[in-house]
Amino acid sequence: MNYLYVLGLATFASAFSMRAIDPMVYKVAADLNITLGQVATLASAFTLAYASMQLVFGPIGDAVGKVRLVRINLAVLALGLAASALAPSHEVLFVARIVSGGFAGGIIPVVLATVGDRASFAERPVALSRVLFALILGQLLGSTASGFIAEWLGWRQVFWTACAVASLGCVGCTVFLSENSARERLSFTSALARYRLVLRNPLSLKLYGVAAVEGAVTFGIFPLVAALMVAHGLGNAVEAGLVIGAFALGGACYSLSVGLLVRFLGLRGMIATGGASVGVFFIGAALVPSLGMAAVAFAIAGFAFYMIHNVLQILATELAPEARGSGVALFASSFFTGQAIGAVVMAGVAERIGAEVVFLIAGVAMILLAWPASRLAPGPRRPPPASA
Repeated sequence: MNYLYVLGLATFASAFSMRAIDPMVYKVAADLNITLGQVATLASAFTLAYASMQLVFGPIGDAVGKVRLVRINLAVLALGLAASALAPSHEVLFVARIVSGGFAGGIIPVVLATVGDRASFAERPVALSRVLFALILGQLLGSTASGFIAEWLGWRQVFWTACAVASLGCVGCTVFLSENSARERLSFTSALARYRLVLRNPLSLKLYGVAAVEGAVTFGIFPLVAALMVAHGLGNAVEAGLVIGAFALGGACYSLSVGLLVRFLGLRGMIATGGASVGVFFIGAALVPSLGMAAVAFAIAGFAFYMIHNVLQILATELAPEARGSGVALFASSFFTGQAIGAVVMAGVAERIGAEVVFLIAGVAMILLAWPASRLAPGPRRPPPASA
């Protein structure tokens, strides 16, 4: 079986579990008798653990083998999701989300690094787009299906579904994917050496800073989609799931058009156009009067978001080829730390000034980010700077 299919299955499982909580915030809040702000901490618990544990898993993957690490983390993720489904209180669910997020953190970044190991830089945009399609499909079904499942069967069944998906991913990686990396000695000293190698590249800190802002502004507002639907009188969990799913659907369309976009816009043009377009359509989503228009705005924003994010991922795989797992882990950690902080901050702001205003702020922020972010990408026919 082609290794991209198996890695895509692992990526799908991680993405499905991550986005499942977003459209059912009101359901969880009502059942556990907690506030919207407390439910938002569940998303942050997952993503903060996801982000921080990547700093551990990156060097581990470089040392003991990336495929071995993906198998283990999928197994523990499945256990964490089962615990989430059985949680009797907000406190238990919070801990279960931390466990799930921590071990999910060793899946997508390590998968991206594995693709970087097996595909040349010229082949990488298309190869990564295949994995990206699986990631987006996981987000699409995780967001959309969880809204329907929560509405009809209850929010606990959402976590049982995610548990089954993660278990299937673990089986797939165990049966069909072989480890082709030799084991090395793992130590704290060697891990720090790998990170120092990555950070010697002058592009690193700039790239990680852009990733953090991108995560905070874009995915930080996802837990507020249900609040936006309620504020506009357009629905609740099901409608929020459909709108968030439209974002993922737009991303899926992007993954099928990567070759054309690279040819006509180049990497710099993709970042600039994508970032500015995300901002414009987030502003549009805050103002539109109908569910259909909101879904269209999110679909176009999803297409545009992956134009910028996929190029940033490609650049991250080339920061330090000798420590690719560590370099991608730092990138993903920055992105998800920004996402986790953004979710809490934006939920707090929304409780004071409303979800619509928060969407307007996020849109302006993405427009302002577009040009400086585009300067990180190499110009035509110029490769990205690699560490010495």
